[in-house]
Amino acid sequence: MTSTTAPTRRARLALTPHTSLAGLLDGAWWPYSRDLATELPSLVNALRDRWGRVTRITANPAPWPVAPHKVRLGEYAVQIGWFTGQDPDTMILLSYGLGRCDLLVVPPETEPASAARLMAAASTPGNLHTTGTLMSDESTIGRRLREARAGGNARETEGRASPQPRPVVGARMIYLPQSMRR
Repeated sequence: MTSTTAPTRRARLALTPHTSLAGLLDGAWWPYSRDLATELPSLVNALRDRWGRVTRITANPAPWPVAPHKVRLGEYAVQIGWFTGQDPDTMILLSYGLGRCDLLVVPPETEPASAARLMAAASTPGNLHTTGTLMSDESTIGRRLREARAGGNARETEGRASPQPRPVVGARMIYLPQSMRR
């Protein structure tokens, strides 16, 4: 006997650690596609140990081509409320008894390095950035990294290499103590 259902992939999920530092987000989810009915089971299963059984979800319909009002997950269904006023990159999951989980939804087509930065930022304890701010900041960082790479390639083709790589604007600088400087 063969199964007609596709194997469930592991959810790409980063959650804030258990801490007293409350933030605006509980983490980030990076789905493999924009098919919510296919992606939702692995997300809900990954959250079960921490938040219990997810019963309701709210999302903005803009990033999802098909907007079902419920998705069957084995023995029960998850109700989905679609709100155009909700940030398109936010998904709120409600569980039966353990509360609410606010996630940044990283678009499936996002480059892995960019997705990793977004997931790390959204799962930082005490994070006070909204999903819109995180996505906007990442767009700026990605553009600057591409420009820096393009500028580096142009310098190499001209036959002269810069003595030191240029810092990326907006990158965090770590200052060394005077005794460690050359």
